[in-house]
Amino acid sequence: MNSLYFTFIKRTLPLKQLAMLFILSAFAVTAGIKLYNGISKDVKVIDNGKPIVVKTMGVSVEEALERLDISIRPDDYISMPLGANLDNDALNVINIKRAVPVNIMIDGQLREVWSYKDTVEEVIEENGITLDSLDRCEGLTASSQVSADMVISVVRVSEEITAEKVDIPYTVVEKPNKTMNDGDTKVIIDGENGVREKYYKITYEDGKPVDRLFVNEDVVKAPVDQVVEYGTVMNFRNSRGDLVRYSNVLDMRATAYTSSFEDTGKYPDHPAFGITYTGMRAREGVIAVDPKIIPLGTKLYVEIPGPAADYGFAIAGDIGSAIKGKNIDLYFDTTSQVSRWGRRNVVVYILNEQSDGRWKDNVEPCK
Repeated sequence: MNSLYFTFIKRTLPLKQLAMLFILSAFAVTAGIKLYNGISKDVKVIDNGKPIVVKTMGVSVEEALERLDISIRPDDYISMPLGANLDNDALNVINIKRAVPVNIMIDGQLREVWSYKDTVEEVIEENGITLDSLDRCEGLTASSQVSADMVISVVRVSEEITAEKVDIPYTVVEKPNKTMNDGDTKVIIDGENGVREKYYKITYEDGKPVDRLFVNEDVVKAPVDQVVEYGTVMNFRNSRGDLVRYSNVLDMRATAYTSSFEDTGKYPDHPAFGITYTGMRAREGVIAVDPKIIPLGTKLYVEIPGPAADYGFAIAGDIGSAIKGKNIDLYFDTTSQVSRWGRRNVVVYILNEQSDGRWKDNVEPCK
């Protein structure tokens, strides 16, 4: 086809005219190329890291991208405004970063957003979310890279110091009281529990407590000891209901005597008849003792083991030549009583209160 065309030209045009036509055609092509180069722009588009270098007749960024069939979504990043004019004299570099879908779970709500940001921290800031110093993202760090469809779970973390009051039990201090009966007690000072405050740091995640750490403690009120006195005086009640308080107890053998001549060697007309070694008149309630065992003047209680009635309260007011060691002699008014008594085992209690005068009331002992 081309060879026929040129053959036709050669036959119909003179040689000079043919040469002129070739010159004009070459000039037109060259001028067209120069004109294109003069009004076209150099553009480098970097779309999500992929570079494209082109020349375009478009005037603006938007026109250049349309000629390249590149669309921009609202959430995408573009380094130049779409309406900006392209520079005729320099390389126009257009950076595009594509936004990806990201799910943010925060405060019990799910936010579905699009973001072109690189890190979790940037996405959080971009969406107006403020994280406190203890808040964290589950399984992620601030510098974790963002990927499509990733889930950022924000955990709200808070701490508080709480105080718990705990009783400090008071101590019971027992003190002996030498005037009280054994078995009796008396509260002298009432005890009071103290108060200790224990401080704990409670950590909450999304409003729920997840950790409890002991911090320290402080005694806000010291306990008050309870002071209790307890009796040390040994005691018992006899068959008559009398309280016998004693400081010592002796197991002894007892005989009996009267003021008769057979027992004392004195007749009723003797000036010392019926007078004991201590000068007191012999009577029921007075007994003879060995002063080495029981000092004269000691107040006593004589108990007869078994069902028999006790001799009762007495005073060590006499001695006897046969009364040695743990032997005593009990005074009775009649010889028949002495005969019935014979010799018996007794328990002698040294009374705690030596001012006790109940021996004087001892009449008809053993009844």
